[in-house]
Parts: sequence; structure tokens; C-alpha cells
Amino acid sequence: MAAHPLIATGTGTVPVNAVLAASAGTSARDLELACGGPVPSLQAPSLRVPAGLPDAGLWHALLGGAPLDAGELAELGQCACALRVAAGLRVFGREDGQAHVATWVASGDVALGLGMPDGSFKVERIVRGPAWLDLASIWLGAAHAFDAQAMNTVVVIELGRDALRAAIARRPSLAERFLTGLAGEVRALAVNTQELMHKDAQARLAAWLHQRCNVGEVPGQGVVALRERKRDIAAQLAITPETLSRLMRSFTQQGVLSVQGYTVRVHDTVALARLAEIH
Repeated sequence: MAAHPLIATGTGTVPVNAVLAASAGTSARDLELACGGPVPSLQAPSLRVPAGLPDAGLWHALLGGAPLDAGELAELGQCACALRVAAGLRVFGREDGQAHVATWVASGDVALGLGMPDGSFKVERIVRGPAWLDLASIWLGAAHAFDAQAMNTVVVIELGRDALRAAIARRPSLAERFLTGLAGEVRALAVNTQELMHKDAQARLAAWLHQRCNVGEVPGQGVVALRERKRDIAAQLAITPETLSRLMRSFTQQGVLSVQGYTVRVHDTVALARLAEIH
């Protein structure tokens, strides 16, 4: 019988199935039996417990393609471990050595970049769940290329390499899903590199806003909720915070958008696309 996936806690690990049972009202004694021994109280402030393993909708949002069948979902559930990570804590690092898990974020925002010796973190890009954080390293037998840090409270899913290989052997249809995921990651990096090389700062910022714009009920208008700090957005775009502020003022003066706190209201999505050089 396969071992239950584990959830990391402040005092140890708890099987996911046991936590889900507890949330459904299982008695403390049944919880102990499910976990193979005493477990800390689920109400303890040090316990970091996620909502549970991803449902079919989250898996589909991550992997794409046709909806996953019951067999595929069962195989992925056996591979997966869920972990809730508080804001500011490390998800993984370059110094961890050879990666043994493929990692994705189910909810929340994770910064990928470089942790500096002085404790600061140099952000290269922000990943918002559901999305892969590192799907490549386990297949290469390599260490993570970046450090990953939670920007807010996140739920991270780890897929063990050996368990994933076995699952793919039993369910070959999963291989195409993961190949598609890798291809998507490569394409996203290629597009990002192209924009950094061939678009100016104005076009890069406009493209960043356009990508995150949620179109509302009024045609041609939308909203961008800013979750990152100004300096982190600037770092992703390879510009200074001062340049970011200047460009936002320019967009405002052109009537393209307005800023209210952490909310950007886009008044003309067509004009924003034009500034982004999106054809």
C-alpha cells in the first residue's frame, strides 16, 4: 500500500488523508489511528495545514488538455504532497542539492529569484498559482536554478520523482501532460527573453499590465490587482522603481488607466495593447 502523502507542520508531518478526515469531523482517536500515533492538535498555532490536495479543477488548470480521468487523478494524488508556506518563507533553494520533487504552487504567489547573502531577495519573476515553480530539475538530476520564496501564504504541491515516474509508467497518458507542461514553460521563458531583448520599458510594462488585466462588464475596460511591491514589479521588467512610476504616470496622463492604491483601472484595453506592441 502506498504511503499517505504528508503535510509539513511546525512540529512534524501529518498525512494529508488524516488532515482531511479531521476537517470532516473525525474524532481525535480516529485521527491518531490514521496517522499511526499521536498528532498535534489541528488548532495549534504552529500547525501549517493546507486545505488539502488539489481537486480535479486545479490539476486541469495546471496541466491543461482534456479533463483528467479518475485513474490519472488517483495516480497524481498518490504522488502529491501538499504544504502551506507562510509569507516570506523559503519554498526551495539552489543550495538544496539535486531536486527530487517537481514543484507547483496551487494558490498564492511565489517569487523566483536569488537569495542574497545579506538576507535580501532579488526577484526575477512572480509565479501565481496554479502554475509550475520547477518542473525541469527532477528530470535533469540537477539542483534548482532559482531560489523560491512565498510572497504571501501559499499552498505548494510537490510530486516525488520516483513516484511520478512510476505513475507515468502505469498511466502513459500522463507523460504527454507533463511534456506539454514543460513545453509551456520553455515557450513562456522564450517569450519573456524576447520581450526583454526587443521591447522597450514602456512596452514591457504595458504587456505586463495587459497580461494581468481582468476585463470587466464594460467592453474595453478592466482591472489589474497589484499584489507585488513596486520594486518587485520593476525587477521583473528590468527597470528601476523610478522608471516604473514615471511610466505609470504617463499611462495615466494618456487616459489609458488610473491607479487607486493597489488597484489599476484600465480605461482603454485597446490602447494598452497598442502600447504593449501586441498585434
